Amino acid sequence: MTAGNEGTVADIVVVGLGYVGMPLALRLSKAFPVRGFDIDAGRIAELREGYDRTHEVERAPLLAALDSGALRLEQESAACRGAGAYIVTVPTPVDADNRPDLTLVERACASVAAMLDAAAQPVVVFESTVYPGVTEDVCGPILEKASGLARGRDFFLGYSPERINPGDREHTVDRITKVVAGENPEVTARLCAIYGEVTSGGVFAASSIRVAEAAKVIENAQRDINIAFINEVAQITRKLGISIYDVLDAAKTKWNFLPFQPGMVGGHCIGVDPYHLSHCAQGLGHDPQVILAGRSINDGMAGRRARPRAGAGLAGAGAWPCLQGERARPAQQQSRRSGRGAGGARAPARGPRPAGRQA
Repeated sequence: MTAGNEGTVADIVVVGLGYVGMPLALRLSKAFPVRGFDIDAGRIAELREGYDRTHEVERAPLLAALDSGALRLEQESAACRGAGAYIVTVPTPVDADNRPDLTLVERACASVAAMLDAAAQPVVVFESTVYPGVTEDVCGPILEKASGLARGRDFFLGYSPERINPGDREHTVDRITKVVAGENPEVTARLCAIYGEVTSGGVFAASSIRVAEAAKVIENAQRDINIAFINEVAQITRKLGISIYDVLDAAKTKWNFLPFQPGMVGGHCIGVDPYHLSHCAQGLGHDPQVILAGRSINDGMAGRRARPRAGAGLAGAGAWPCLQGERARPAQQQSRRSGRGAGGARAPARGPRPAGRQA
């Protein structure tokens, strides 16, 4: 029994009930019995009362799912044993040296290992942003060692990168295209069946787990680089004494011009994912010059924005006032990676032209 399609998805466990995991668990509960697992007792208690501190799910549908039994919330690993699928949605930040910090993913693997039952032929799916190779080379061995089970025989691996954009009510998990990949075609087919019940946006089956991992990190690295280019142009136009927005208004009349805006880059992905990609590149002996140059420009914007200028700001006429780089996200309560103003002061960005806002 090595194909990975012998097990049925009797139920699903979502591991990590933050702004990614909770909306996913609720949506999955419309089609499957779902158990949501989180080690934060306070978080579980709040959700059981219908309160989501991230404001990504509404009270009424959450309570309805809980009352019907379609969704259960658990804090103990033992209560989540024997599921057909485990979906891991924990954060993967970078450390003070901008190196990927996989601590939470590794801890989640240890927790999931205690839940696995070979009889269910479970698939363990990672939605967390990681550089190519982490799912199979880091997570797989941890799961095997901690569970005593054999990957490819007793359990299987999959990857489906999250694309949640906190506060965005248009590109929600039930509307976006989900990329999926399994360690073999049968597992990929299982993931297509699961996520096909989640979203009306369709499912794209990537050719391998590494391909899906790479697709996730380049999505936001590409956006980061494009914003960095416009930020550098804004510095040039400022010295020329012309408005970057006047320049962009003229340039975007060309049919294939990409209308990115200058400004801060923050949030949980755009300012972080490029470092996952650069870390991977450096491990392969490649110097990721463009990726790191973009990061350097965008990280440096916090200091520029922190110095107020009378009337004009960064780019002359049309610029928006802002003290530092905490990019505003509607209904998003959590502070994410950003720069700080002079003296460490923190102030919200409330101008009309945020640059990066993407999962």
